[in-house]
Order: sequence, then C-alpha cells, then structure tokens
Amino acid sequence: MKKLKRVLKVTEDGSHTFYMPDLDEHYHSTHGAIQESMHIFLNAGFHFTQQDTIHILEIGFGTGLNCFLTVTEAEKQNRKVIYHSIELYPLEKELVQNLNYANQTDKEFSTIFQKLHSCKWNEDVQINENFTLRKLQGDLIDFQFPSKYDLIYFDAFAPDVQPNLWSQDIFEKIYQATNSKAILTTYCTKGIVKRALRAAGFKVKRLPGPPGKREMLRATRINDFEPTGDQS
Repeated sequence: MKKLKRVLKVTEDGSHTFYMPDLDEHYHSTHGAIQESMHIFLNAGFHFTQQDTIHILEIGFGTGLNCFLTVTEAEKQNRKVIYHSIELYPLEKELVQNLNYANQTDKEFSTIFQKLHSCKWNEDVQINENFTLRKLQGDLIDFQFPSKYDLIYFDAFAPDVQPNLWSQDIFEKIYQATNSKAILTTYCTKGIVKRALRAAGFKVKRLPGPPGKREMLRATRINDFEPTGDQS
C-alpha cells in the first residue's frame, strides 16, 4: 500500500479525505470525514470514557484526523491523554500539507495538526500540556504494544482490503493490551467482525452510525475472559 496513488477528495461536510483508486477505497466516509470521526471515535469513544488521564490506542494513524480531533477535545475538557497510534505506511509530507482539518474546525490548532505529522516516530512527544503522542511505525500483526489502554480507535481499512487486521487473533492481542472495562469503537459492523470481537473477549453493542452509515460498533472488554477458540 506504500506506493499506491492517493487522490485528495472533498467529502460532503467540506473536510478532506484521500481516495486510493487501486483499491477503490477512501480513508474516510465520503459523507463527511470530520463528522464520521467525531461520531464514531470522539462521541462514542472519547466522550464515553471516565478516566481523568486516558490511554488511547489508534489502529491506523492515516491522515491524523482522529488524533487531531482528540487533541482539540482534550484541550476543551482540560483532560490528559496518552495517545499511541500505529501506522505501517505514513503519508508523505506533501500530502499532509493539503489537508484542511484545522480550517474546518479551529484554525488556532493548525500548528498542532502540523506538529502531529512532523514529530518523530517511535518516541513520546509532548504535543501540548495535556497531550502526549507516540506514533508507532509498524505492522499490527506482529507488533508488541508498549502499554495498556483504556480506549481503542479501530480505524483500519475495511476487511475487504485488510482482512488480516479484523481477525480474532488481532482482537485477542488488543484484549491483552487493554485495561479493565476498556472500550473499542469502529465503523465496521460486519458479522465476521462482531463474532471475532465477541470471541476475543468483548461485549459488542451496535450504535447508530454517522450520516451515510446505519450503524457502528462499540465493544467493551469483558474482564477475566477465557478465549474458546477461533469463531470468526
């Protein structure tokens, strides 16, 4: 996927995404990139958690949109966030410079958005007083997480594009890297995904989706769960 062409597109809420013609896949919903991210990862995830200091793991840094919105929300709430995000194929600098997320939300955070992308990989970077970011460059399949997490943003490309990332084995790995009562949110509601999450130790709940999508998922960690074998 590293060498695939990425074409900048404007979604229906005015915010940008990238389209990959070789895969016929978008980074975000064409109905609105920002509103999709806010709905699935912030409103159903970040705002749903209770910790004063929250440890977040994002699967797929991509354009940095989820991370950027989390920075801005953490500032509004004066809430501390330790944010880890894994990405195998980071976007090129020239692509990032064209993204309009700060202009669509709060121009005062435009410097923050650039800092998210320019900071070094695989080390902790203090983005501001409340937010620490560690971008992890690697493959989720064989990656060993350096921490335990309260909230997972599962934002990998769809199972049709990256089927290995939506397996029971992956969700079991994530289960082992989560704290008590951790939650996971994702846009994908396919049956194979729900079954894999349940088999890995998560209680799965369907929620109303963002514009253009009927449903999304929020999964909650079941403590002391014992896997019973591959049920995907």
